[in-house]
Amino acid sequence: MYNPAENRYSSIAYKRCGASGLKLPSISLGLWQNFGEKDALEKSKKVIFKAFDCGITHFDLANNYGPPPGSAEETFGKILKSDLMPWRDEMIVSTKAGYTMWLGPYGDFGSRKYLLASLDQSLKRMGLEYVDIFYSHRVDPETPLEETMGALTHAVRQGKALYAGISNYPPEIAARAFDILRDNGTPCLIHQPRYSILAREPEKGLFELLLKSGVGSIVFSPLAQGMLTDKYLGGIPDDSRIGKGSQFLRKESITPELLAKVQALNEIAKKRGQTLAQMALTWVARQRAVTTVLIGASTPQQIEENLAAMTASPLSDVELAEIDKIAPVA
Repeated sequence: MYNPAENRYSSIAYKRCGASGLKLPSISLGLWQNFGEKDALEKSKKVIFKAFDCGITHFDLANNYGPPPGSAEETFGKILKSDLMPWRDEMIVSTKAGYTMWLGPYGDFGSRKYLLASLDQSLKRMGLEYVDIFYSHRVDPETPLEETMGALTHAVRQGKALYAGISNYPPEIAARAFDILRDNGTPCLIHQPRYSILAREPEKGLFELLLKSGVGSIVFSPLAQGMLTDKYLGGIPDDSRIGKGSQFLRKESITPELLAKVQALNEIAKKRGQTLAQMALTWVARQRAVTTVLIGASTPQQIEENLAAMTASPLSDVELAEIDKIAPVA
């Protein structure tokens, strides 16, 4: 029987999410990959237990995480039932809907029909009565924004979600979404954008909007799908995401120019006494608008390495300028 470490809250910082009363850990664990049907349950348990032992209380899922879609929620539900349910009130569990989940016109994007049906399915897979955060996973170009945000509001009023969030929304649409949710009486808690040294789009207006609006953020892919690690410095390993044929990171995307950037960033990290991954996380977390950094992990050791980045010395102005020169805002 699993019993969490008694000192689990002593080694990690928590930050208030926007203007809300909710605090999130500096690092959150995403179950996008490594927790699907093909992954061993005991291996998944070890990673999740290590995260919780280290004070990582936030577990981020979506209806389509796996593979196959739905299997990450099923895996997490099994672990909750067998080991973690006594500590449910110490956890933040989030899920999302917005990408293709089932066939037909009602299994994709942002209609009220899809979002609420998907949330019911997610709760069933995880064996939960509610999630802490329910997100609209992406903008629907055809459904009125009022309908999509209204579905999030309905989920909160039903008690099936405690907070509403959005993901992958550009600043101009996010601003409208914030207004609608605020008018509905269910203000947006959090926005989940992609952000890393190699993907700096949120710096072009989104972070400023979040601070102004009192909305927190949880940034995903801070290691650029593994590019900001030492994994690809010597080529493409067979056991890497690219080597296995990932649909999200293609072999042709590893250009000589990109490798040169990564190698230059690695030199800065080595001078700091950090791994490249640790420096990349330290860099992301420096942003005032960032509440928590979303990591993926396939081993307990990766959890420990990533957490070390949160207690590292801040990047100096000189180091930040060097990083800007290597990977400027596009």
